Order: sequence, then C-alpha cells, then structure tokens
Amino acid sequence: MPKASIVAALALVAGLIMSTPTNGVAAPPQFVTAVEGIAEFKLDNGLRVLLFPDPSKPKVTVNLTVFVGSRHEGYGEAGMAHLLEHMLFKGTPAHPDVPEALREHGAEYNGTTWLDRTNYFETLPASEENLEFAIRLEADRMVNSYVRGEDLESEMTVVRNEFERGENSPSRILNQRMFSAAYEWHNYGKSTIGNRADIERVPVESLRRFYRKYYQPDNAMLIIAGQFDPEKALEFTQKYFGEIPRPERELEQTYTEEPAQDGERIVKLRRVGDVALVGAMYHISSGAHPDYVSIDVLEHILTGAPSGLLYKALVETRRAASISGAAYALHDPGVLRFMAEVTPGNDPQDVLTTILEIVESVGEEGVTEEQVERSKRYWLKEWELAVADSSRIAIQLSEWAAQGDWRLLFLYRDRLEEVTVESVERVAKHYLRQNNRTAGMFLPTEKAQRVTVPETPELAAMIGDYKGREALAVGEAFDVSPANIEERTTRTQLSSGLDVALLPKKTRGESVHLRLTLRYGNLENLQGLNTAAELLPSLMLRGTSTMTRQQIQDELDKNRARIVPSGTPGEASFSIETRRESLPNVLELLRQILRDPSLPEDQLEIIRNQKIANLEQQLTDPTGLARTAVSRKVSDYPQDDVRYVPTIEEEIQRWKSLTRDEVQKLYSDYLGGEHGELAAVGDFDPAEVTQAFEKAVEGWKAGQPYARIPRPGDVAVNAEREVIETPDKENAIYLAGTVFPLDDTDPDYPALVIGNYILGGSGLSSRLADRVRQKEGLSYGVGSFVRGYALDERTTMLLYAITNPANIGKVEVAIREEVQRMLEEGVSAEELQAAQQGYIERQKIERSDDAQLAAVLSRTLEADRDMSYYSEREQAVRALTTEDILNVMQKWVDLDKFALVVAGDFAKAQETEEKVSEEAGK
Repeated sequence: MPKASIVAALALVAGLIMSTPTNGVAAPPQFVTAVEGIAEFKLDNGLRVLLFPDPSKPKVTVNLTVFVGSRHEGYGEAGMAHLLEHMLFKGTPAHPDVPEALREHGAEYNGTTWLDRTNYFETLPASEENLEFAIRLEADRMVNSYVRGEDLESEMTVVRNEFERGENSPSRILNQRMFSAAYEWHNYGKSTIGNRADIERVPVESLRRFYRKYYQPDNAMLIIAGQFDPEKALEFTQKYFGEIPRPERELEQTYTEEPAQDGERIVKLRRVGDVALVGAMYHISSGAHPDYVSIDVLEHILTGAPSGLLYKALVETRRAASISGAAYALHDPGVLRFMAEVTPGNDPQDVLTTILEIVESVGEEGVTEEQVERSKRYWLKEWELAVADSSRIAIQLSEWAAQGDWRLLFLYRDRLEEVTVESVERVAKHYLRQNNRTAGMFLPTEKAQRVTVPETPELAAMIGDYKGREALAVGEAFDVSPANIEERTTRTQLSSGLDVALLPKKTRGESVHLRLTLRYGNLENLQGLNTAAELLPSLMLRGTSTMTRQQIQDELDKNRARIVPSGTPGEASFSIETRRESLPNVLELLRQILRDPSLPEDQLEIIRNQKIANLEQQLTDPTGLARTAVSRKVSDYPQDDVRYVPTIEEEIQRWKSLTRDEVQKLYSDYLGGEHGELAAVGDFDPAEVTQAFEKAVEGWKAGQPYARIPRPGDVAVNAEREVIETPDKENAIYLAGTVFPLDDTDPDYPALVIGNYILGGSGLSSRLADRVRQKEGLSYGVGSFVRGYALDERTTMLLYAITNPANIGKVEVAIREEVQRMLEEGVSAEELQAAQQGYIERQKIERSDDAQLAAVLSRTLEADRDMSYYSEREQAVRALTTEDILNVMQKWVDLDKFALVVAGDFAKAQETEEKVSEEAGK
C-alpha cells in the first residue's frame, strides 16, 4: 500500500467499523487521530487502541500496556505492580496455561514493569487466527486472571529470586541507591522490583484489590503492529475488549511532586567485588517537557564514544574502563545519570571528582556546533532504526504513552532536529549544578541554591492536533517460508572466492541488513593468537589511515547505520544495518575499514581496559564463574590449542599481555577476502552490493593457509559436581552441560530439539519452568538449551537455573526428577503436538527478522546448503511421534554424563539455616 494512503485507509476502516451493528452492546471504536501511519482509536469503555500496519514482515506484535508502575504503589505495596505482572502469566478460566497457549502459537513474548507502566507483548507469525488469539488473550487476562493464593506463594519466591539476582550487580545496586537518595518523596526513588519484605508478605487480597483497581480498560492501551488487517484488528478488539464494562470507580492520578533539592546528597555502597563504580545523578524535566531533548543531546555529548567529554577524560586516559549515561524520560520529572567503572589502581574519589568537574562546567565552558550536530545525528539514527521495525516500535510506543501521549515519539524527533548549541548550554547551566546532584561526597554551602524543575506541561494543549509527517516507506508482504526465501535468494561467488547470498525485498523504511564473515588461519597457525582474534574486528572499526574513530562514528551516524564487529579464532564478522539510500556510503566505509585499518594503539588500550574490568567483575560473579567452568569441562583441550577455554584469571592475563604487534600480524598475514560468506537481506540493488564487495576484496589474499577449525563432539565429559563459593552474592547459579557426537543433519537431531523444547527450551511453558518456577517458585530463570553444528558432529546441551543459594539443593532435585521423568515416561501426544506447532511458528518469527535471516543465509553458505535444509527439518519435526522423542532422549540424555557446576554464597546460606534451626530448637 502506498505510504500516503495508510492514514486514509485506517480512517476508512474506522468508518466501516463504526457503521457495523454491535447489537447494542457498546458503541463501536471511535477514530481519534493518525500520525505517520499510526492511527488511534478509542472504545466506549475507555480503552485506547493504536494500529500500525506494516506488511513488510509476516509477523504481528500485540502489546497491552496498563498504566500502572511503581509510581502508583502505596505504603506496603512496593513491588506490587511487578509482582502482579508475574501473576498474569498464571492463567484465567479461559486460558488456564498462558505460557502454553503462547508457545502453541509460536509467540515470542514477555512482560515488563517500569516506573510508569506495565506491558505485556507477544510477537507471532502473521495470521488472522494468531491476531484474534493475542487480542483475546490480552483482553481475558487483563480482567480475568486468577491471582490465587497458591500462585502467589510460588511466584513470590520467583520475584524474590529476581530481586536477589539484581543484588548481584554492583552497578544496578548503586543506580538504585542513587535513585533512592535523589527522590526523597516521589515513588521514582523506589525500586520497581520492590522491597524484600513487601514481596514476601503481601496478602493476596491486597494484590487482587490492586489488580481490580488498575487493570481496567480506561487505564490501558492496546498496540497492534505488523502485518494484519486493520478492519479485523478493530473487529477483534471490539469483540473481546469492547465487552468489558467501563469501571465505575474514578481512578485518581498521582500528585506527589519532588521538591527542589537544596543540597547535594551522598551515597556510599560497600560490597564484595573487584571493580569500583562512581556515579552522579541530577534531577531533570519530564520526558514530555521541551527541555528533555536538549538534555538527551547533552548526555551524548558527555558520554558518547569516542568524542564524549567524559569518555575522553576518563576512558581514553584509562582512569575508567567505561562511562555510561542515561536521561530518564518519565511521566514526572526524571533524572540524568552518569556512571563510571573505575580502572583498578585509580582512586574512585578522583574519578568522581573529574566527572563532577566536567559535567558541572560544561554549561559555562560551552559546547560546539560540531558536538551538538554529532549528538543529534546519533539520536536521529537510533530513532529511525527503531521506527523501521514494527515489533520494536510497538514497545517504544508504550513507553511514550506512559509519559502521557504516544505522539511524543514523533515530537521527540521534531524537537531533536531543532536542538541548538544555545538550548544545550541552557539546560546544562540550569540542571547540572552541585545542589541538584546526588553523588559520593558532601560539601556544605552558606545558603540554599535550589534548582527548580519545571512541571510536566499540559499535553493536550502542547500537542494539539499534531499530524506528523509522511509515513515511512512500507515494505512488501513477504512470505518467510524456506522455499520462498530460497526462490528469492541469489547465490553466487565473488571472484575472490567469497560466497554470497542476496535476498532483495522491499522493507519498511527501506532498511537493509548485511552480514560479512571472513575466515582465516587454521588449527596450527593460530596458536597463541586467540585474544588478538577476539580483538581484531573491533579494533579495525576504531580507525583507518585516513579516518579516526570519531570520524568513522560520525559517518555511520550521518548515514543512519550500524556496524557491529565480532571475532573468534579464525573468524572476523561484521553485521551492518542501514537504509537503501545510505548503502553505497556505508559499503565504501566498510571497504576502508577492511582494507586500510590503522589498528590504533590507544584504542587497543581502551578495549583492553574495558575487557579486563569486565573479566575482573566476573571473578566474583556466580554466572560468569559457572559458565566458564562448564565450558572448560565440555571443551577439554590442551592449553596450547586454540580451542582451549581459559580460566577467567588466564583470560585476564592474556589481555594484559596482548600486544599491537600480534594484532597487526594477524591482520597482515592471515586476513583476506578469499574465504567466508556475505549475506544481504532488505531493500538494495544486488548489482550494487556485488560490485562494492568485489572492489572491497579485490586482490586481498592471506599469507597464511586457511582450514576450518574442527570442533568434534566425541568429548569425554567428566561428570562431576563442582561447587564455587561466591561470598556476599544473593543469587546462585545451577549449570549442567554435556556434548553429543552428532551434527544437525543426524536423523536423531529433530527429536532431540523437540524433546529439549518440551523439557526446558520453550520458556515458561516448559516442564522445567512449570515445575521449578511456576509450581515450586525456586527460580526466576530456568530452562535447557540444545545446539547442533552443521560441519562438526557436535551438539551441546545445557541445563540452567538461577536461584537463592539456600534452594540450590531443591533445584538440583527438581531438575533431575523432571529429566528422569521424561526419560521414563516420555511425552504426551498433546505435549508433542503443541511443541511441534510452537517450534515451527517460532522459526517463522525468527525468519521474519531481517538481521536473523541474514545470519541464517550466511550459515547456509558456510555449510554449503540451501534453505531446503530448514524445510526438511520442519517436515521431520512434523513427522515425529512420542516414541521418537522417548527413544532419542533415552539414547542421548543421561544426567550422569553432565558436568554440573553450582556457584553461590552457600556458606552464608548454611549459616543462616543453622541459625534458624537453633532458634527453632529454643
């Protein structure tokens, strides 16, 4: 459909629906407004509905946003909004098993809670049946969820486990403490996840009252985005949501205002860890206020890599491993936050002092036109890339709606284009002041110097009859079946030998995704170059002989593009996202990065610093330690083998000893354009892409021979239980892994995949999640994972769970019992049918994402296969019987052949248990 006609079509749909009889039950949906292809309707009961048709990808996202978050919680209710989010996955009379219903439809789904809202969303393969299902489900659970005492008892411990997991993160804890200190009265100072005591003690009736109060149509917005018929969407919305009566209660609005801060506030946090963090936080306007956009630009001027003022002062000088910032766009006045990860050996107080000096002087010292324009380009790029993806924009719209009006999404862009040096300097002078600061020290003042934060503006008057601009280009309706993908894909080979798969198609916003993988070296000649191989692609992106890192970043932002590098021994990959009109410029930039990198020494030091800081944090992190331990057990190679998995301490030493000469040698002697894959999906000219890459790799030959590094699966896994103590960590991790000697073409592989899908691979509806999380409430995250390889007879299987250290024994027992039950009893016909349908539908969702599809095509090139492999796998999945699942699972899965690692503060848990027993004995 031509983009100019979308709004007219939606208005026509509204007219059709409004003229359709509704048997007197309720008035039909009323058309409210439309902006750039997004139309708003309103039901008689108060429900707001946003429709965003995007025919370019065969998937649809349904998002229900309820305007309740931690801002709305009262005394004793801390964490109630978040706890209730969990409870809405526990079922209704019509949908007794919500995760199972979502799995059967192949949905990718989640629920999230934040300060101003709670949302529930699912992305499904586009079909009328799936559209109706999702709308029916959201209408049902919005008002008919059980919210039972027995469910609360199990889910309360799951939420507590999530709370404890957050307590393991120093940056998350520090951020929350700063929020708490910054907000003396407003609820933004309270953690969304809640207070431990409130989580543990909340009466179920209190939770039900909270549910009945806020989960009503007049306090919600339904957002539908993707490939769907707008008329049908409104019809289903009216059918299922329209029958919900408007509540009689008048929902009072929050009115607490945080008074102006009259002196800096100090937070000091001391916990076990290896890397210090410092931060500063300043009160700012709400997200809707015109000041916010200039503040967002200012934040990037200060923290953006590599030109940010804080980045240059701290990261480039290696005083900090990283610097981050965020301007929180909220319904009420928010905060601007800066945080630095201090490099070991530096004084945290000195780093904090530097942050405060730079931040609080930028208003007086001023910013340049170049800095402002660079920041604007960055945020405009991020905005355009987000709105080009209908599933992402469905979630984005809920965030803006929670601030007061979804059209703020477009006003943000308009205002961003109008930001000036003067507006940035003005907000810097106004907000970034000592007495508006929450940080790590206290300095007395002779008199109060209050910073007033403007009230949130009256949105109706401010927005008025905003219409926006012409909608983005609308892509074609594309069939993501393997057969159609293969038919539309051109496979060829560059003169250098690089294999190519090109899939041109019309996309929303004329977006295009490319994935380039260069392969080099072999098992022998790459010895000792593991760390250099990991670093090489990232360092290539940090400079060329004619361009600095900043100039490269500026060029990417100007062309609304991203290049994401990654490296492993023998492989250098680059994922590219941009638009059709910018593609020639981006490909030329990529050519320079590939053929003329300067591999700058100063950037190597920055990356080294960041990597070591991250690794040192993992030295006390249960998940990092357990993951490394299991990886070592399932990949048992000698230390001089490139496939050897180092300990965290060994990896730190590798990074410390890495030299630029090693990286230069790897690039000069090993990298070339002869071996590898290029895949492109989206709106592009195939000839243009082919010619650009022919030029990029012309004459580029490696000096060292190439042979793929094999990773066989005939590994003798030492089945043992390893316990890793991590003092002062609230969470524990269970991780068990093994390896099977079969590849992804083995006749057993489909049954193994579906068996795992039923066991723990399908989210909340799996057996492990149902037992360990849903029923017993022992874990926030639990599941299993199976991955087969195409070119090696190697398939890995992992079982995992996050829990409280005191519950690790119960988790181990529950997982073992569920695995054993599957091996003894197999699966039911109903389970198998649901898993077959859900798995196949999920594959459609993955192929609907152009970035993922480019990766799939790249893998087919590497394996010398086409998309018929996926057709055949789906046929094999459909043909599976319960006997197949039982036989294959019994053949391959044996927990006595899994390496098991548990990590956590078990000593403290034991001490607590003994103290409780002692008290009980008294």
